[in-house]
Amino acid sequence: MAKSDETPLLIKRYASRRLYNTETSDYVTLDNISGFIKEGRDVQIIDLKSGDDLTRQYLLQIIADNESKGENVLPINVLTDLVRSYTTNAQSIVPDFLAASFDMLRDGQSKMVETIANPIAGVPGFEQIKAQQEAFMKTMMGGWSAPGADSSSDADAATTASTEDNSELEAIKKQLADMQAALSKMAK
Repeated sequence: MAKSDETPLLIKRYASRRLYNTETSDYVTLDNISGFIKEGRDVQIIDLKSGDDLTRQYLLQIIADNESKGENVLPINVLTDLVRSYTTNAQSIVPDFLAASFDMLRDGQSKMVETIANPIAGVPGFEQIKAQQEAFMKTMMGGWSAPGADSSSDADAATTASTEDNSELEAIKKQLADMQAALSKMAK
């Protein structure tokens, strides 16, 4: 979700430990920084005096604050494994594994957003349903006559077509309900 084409939002930490947003020229809190990140912005937090990059330290603080507020994203076993990774040779593979896992998660979310934006287009049989709907509309509109025209034979034809169309409409409704159920299962 990060906007990689943008430069990171530069936050400077003063000696007083206050955080200064260089874009808006005002002081910010950890909650503000968390909000920037949730909006898709990358941030970089630099100590003004030493020039040290403090981004990792503050991101970990944001995670710890969220976890302590009851927003438990990281299960205990994952946290335990992370602590273990600092004391074993697994340390070298953990960052790559976590990065790959989050890349897969982001890709999956992107695909889900695309599916939600146009959910029916990817459903098998969509083109057939669309054709049935067009045929239904053509049949329904075909039964209408211009004002003043003799409508007795048109009414008989419309009644026959209407009976056929009702069964076709019911079939379409059933197919749509089945697709909605399938989409609901995919969203879970």
